[in-house]
Amino acid sequence: MLQLRPFKSLGGANHGWLDAHHHFSFAEYYDPERMNWGNLRVWNDDVIAPGTGFPQHPHRDMEIITYVREGAITHQDNLGNKGRTEAGDVQVMSAGTGIAHSEYNLESIQTRIFQIWIMPDRTGEAPSWGARPFPKGERGEGFVTLASGKAGDDQSLRIRADARLVAANLKAGETAEYVLDGGRRAYLVPAKGLIEVNGVRAAARDGVAVEDERVLRVTAVEDSEIVLVDVA
Repeated sequence: MLQLRPFKSLGGANHGWLDAHHHFSFAEYYDPERMNWGNLRVWNDDVIAPGTGFPQHPHRDMEIITYVREGAITHQDNLGNKGRTEAGDVQVMSAGTGIAHSEYNLESIQTRIFQIWIMPDRTGEAPSWGARPFPKGERGEGFVTLASGKAGDDQSLRIRADARLVAANLKAGETAEYVLDGGRRAYLVPAKGLIEVNGVRAAARDGVAVEDERVLRVTAVEDSEIVLVDVA
């Protein structure tokens, strides 16, 4: 079963410096039918104006992944971590027992990100942060694992959750497959382009909630960048 969630149906608000759209209930947006998808709790589509961002604020007991679509985001936290994550790259923050951080767009252009929150398997552990560049050239042959808590994904950024974040860049006409283990769900969003997944067409920034499917066959109708989370 695939459920299309068109971008125009998402909740959200434009705060001027931040144009936010929420695939699931978040902040002032509440929809009892869109609270989570398995252990995926939040998927925010944020556009951040130049020279602005999120001032320091706390989190705990959540795995927070930032996928940068355009521009760059600069992170700083109370553990002493600081880093700049560019388009196509990923940062992961395991909030654990508590972390306070800021995220700013220090660029001269808009920064566009997907902010993805996954509920952890374990609580009470020390907080951590990490980032990794994933050059576009690595994504020429289907889905690449960017962050994961699953065994065997040792080359990716690690999260403390039974989940995996993958991405693919496909030229028009190209196809990539992703296989889900039994009983698992997925949530898929094209960051750019137009795709068909198992017969369902999704445009840029639409969400596709996947349940009771074994193989996802994704075909790019236009040149496309696809982000997918495999969750319990």
